[in-house]
Amino acid sequence: MPTAPRPAALPRPSLTERRRAETQLEIARTAAALFTERGAAVTADEIARAAGVALRTFYRYFRTKEDAVVPLLAAGVRQWIDDLAAPAPDADAPSVREALERTARRSLTPADEPAAEALHWTRGLLRAMPGDPALRAVWHRVHHDAEEALVPVLARLTGAPPLEVRLAAAAANTAMRIAVEEWAAGDEAPDDGPEGPAALVARCMRALTAGLPQLEREAEAGPA
Repeated sequence: MPTAPRPAALPRPSLTERRRAETQLEIARTAAALFTERGAAVTADEIARAAGVALRTFYRYFRTKEDAVVPLLAAGVRQWIDDLAAPAPDADAPSVREALERTARRSLTPADEPAAEALHWTRGLLRAMPGDPALRAVWHRVHHDAEEALVPVLARLTGAPPLEVRLAAAAANTAMRIAVEEWAAGDEAPDDGPEGPAALVARCMRALTAGLPQLEREAEAGPA
């Protein structure tokens, strides 16, 4: 069976781009902490001062105070999609459905302290969102962008027609979003176990993709 061509490797970001991304992420962590603590009352000036940057620098990176949390919220989603897009490591490749579940679980299972901290701040932000519609709009925009990013990855993995690919991307992205929201809403929500985010996303993924036969195709295997 002929295989679809693999996408060309993306060029490595320059040192300036990497420093910019690190600064944005540091501001995002600071903003998340302040939103978690104070909700909508926090100001852009307070975020900038707490992050150790000038307000002018803050606005060079972000249009609004709510936009400041986008790098933090998007990091986990980007990791999931990059993981899904990578070829399977062996010839015994899982189905696309299994690959979606495995990679989603990995993205919600912190591998180190920074990842655990990011998940912690995401929970705090989600709990602050009912009182801040602009913050909730940012959350939904991040997931809209994630769904768009999933489409070409699933198109390559499944070879399905555009409508079926969009349905699969919508189902997978919604499973991720609902799992994180449900976990964040729970009192004393654990980071692992049957009520942790990784277990919840597996349940959501199975429920929402059960009627999508296009996901039964085997995921692409990597070189032996």
